[in-house]
Amino acid sequence: MIVQTIRSLIFYVFFIGITTLLAIPMGLYSLVAPKFSGYPIVWLWYQSNLLFLRLFVGIKSKIEGEENLPDGPFIIASKHQSDWDIFALLPATGRRPSFIAKKQLLDIPFFGWAARNFHTISVNRKRGREALPQMIEQSKEAIKHDCRIVIYPEGTRKAPLADPNYKWGVVKLYTELNIPVVPVALTSGLYWPRNSHVLWPGTARARYLKPIQPGLSSDEFHAELQRVIETETDKMIFEDLEKGISLPISDAFQARIEARKSA
Repeated sequence: MIVQTIRSLIFYVFFIGITTLLAIPMGLYSLVAPKFSGYPIVWLWYQSNLLFLRLFVGIKSKIEGEENLPDGPFIIASKHQSDWDIFALLPATGRRPSFIAKKQLLDIPFFGWAARNFHTISVNRKRGREALPQMIEQSKEAIKHDCRIVIYPEGTRKAPLADPNYKWGVVKLYTELNIPVVPVALTSGLYWPRNSHVLWPGTARARYLKPIQPGLSSDEFHAELQRVIETETDKMIFEDLEKGISLPISDAFQARIEARKSA
């Protein structure tokens, strides 16, 4: 535990360091640069952090299902368990990512300026449902530029096997934009747990699933999206648990494992 804590601390030093180092010039550049022209810097940040994860904490990354990505703009709706998830989703964006993010992130100097270079969609969570029209308008503008919109349907990170809580914002995007939705299942919470400063070695996995095409009703889409993501995520988590993981299994996690098995 002590050794892994030290390794995690070293990773965070490099993770925060490279993020800060690149955000400053990228932010300044984005004030005058054309949209998406800074993507090589984003890719450098992405590749650097994958390397840091492998070297310092022993986390490898595996992404599957690229054959399920359609051409043109679409919505990426992903399970959200840790900060690793952004690394899992970037390759699916086709160099034109448009993440839906809370407004406070875009208000951060340099980082927020850089984020706006990629049509990042700002959502003011304090406004609740009143924020939806603005989110839709920004999303429509993004797909005009062939962006692939990234959203976490539950709105926040959830522990592995925690009860799902899919919001209706993604449903509104689906019905208004009339483009496919690619669900994403993943296992990152087994290696980079939320609310923990300790990362654990292993192979974090993400899987792009078959797209849900436009045409379903709101209720049908909401139910189908949750079904496919949760079913595949549970399957992948139990595969990893069967192989063995380094993460200490808490009583709460063991209870969730037993509950899901019985279900």
